[in-house]
Amino acid sequence: MSVSIAVWIVTICSILALITLDLLTASRKPREVKFKEATVWTLFYVGLSIAFGIWVWRYFGSQSGTEFFTAYLVEYSLSIDNLFIFVIILAQFAVPSAFHQRVLLIGVMLALVFRAVFIAIGAAALTAFSFTFLIFGAILIWTGVGLFRHWDEDPEPNDNLLVRTVRSRIALVDEFHESKLFVRIDNKRFATPMFLVIIAIGSTDLLFALDSIPATFGVTSESYLVFTANAFALLGLRALYFLLKGLLDKLIYLSLGLSFILMFIGGKLVLTYFHEINHDIPKISTVVSLIAIGSILLLATVASLVKSKSNPTLHAHAGRVTAPKEDK
Repeated sequence: MSVSIAVWIVTICSILALITLDLLTASRKPREVKFKEATVWTLFYVGLSIAFGIWVWRYFGSQSGTEFFTAYLVEYSLSIDNLFIFVIILAQFAVPSAFHQRVLLIGVMLALVFRAVFIAIGAAALTAFSFTFLIFGAILIWTGVGLFRHWDEDPEPNDNLLVRTVRSRIALVDEFHESKLFVRIDNKRFATPMFLVIIAIGSTDLLFALDSIPATFGVTSESYLVFTANAFALLGLRALYFLLKGLLDKLIYLSLGLSFILMFIGGKLVLTYFHEINHDIPKISTVVSLIAIGSILLLATVASLVKSKSNPTLHAHAGRVTAPKEDK
């Protein structure tokens, strides 16, 4: 697959235009996004992603199209898991609902920046060193096992090492001042709780980028597809949050399903590495990956809804830490 500079430029400009549209939408008077508006925007971004995937299929061929849709499915599912963390952070810091969409937009932009950096690093590493497949595979298997062990636990944002460091070194006020990060009181500068929220969101985005980029490279080694799959999965994240806010708590087994997906993709990367050394060793095709990932997500979703209906007291958990914790 060969992608011209012109296609890259048009793609990046289009994504920047969509980010600008999101910025303009979120920059209006702070308010809580209603279900109908969230549905329209979610359908818009999903439809745009599908249209882009169809274009990739027709322009670059069926193999590239299948790889994009598989990578997009992986990233979209990980993005939903990302939303669990956002929900916890917003709740733990008691962020007023009117400011949720601004916080989410900042989270999405930070995620795009972090992932763009890791994509460039990952692509260069894969080109230069084939054993990068093995490293990425090991990272995903390790992450998947960790998520499997703690799928029914929630992280504690206040245990975040960066948040604890900020609390100990920067003067803070207890109350929010709209969406301001800093305020001046009696000629002294104070950080607001919103500053801590952004720190927690940013560190979460960084850790998710460390997980998601190897996962996407496990589906396709094409940097263009990795970048666009991540971008399209993240662009609709703000609207998806408001659409699924009530449903997220019912996806009890999503983190458990994601743990199996990460371990599956990690195993695929390990097989890819050994296949490069010995072609007699088989590797998992993209079509098989798409079927496996889709089946796991479908099973996790159906099982979650059935379980939550039979026992309404149960609720979903994020199942991962948001950042390294300080040793005690």
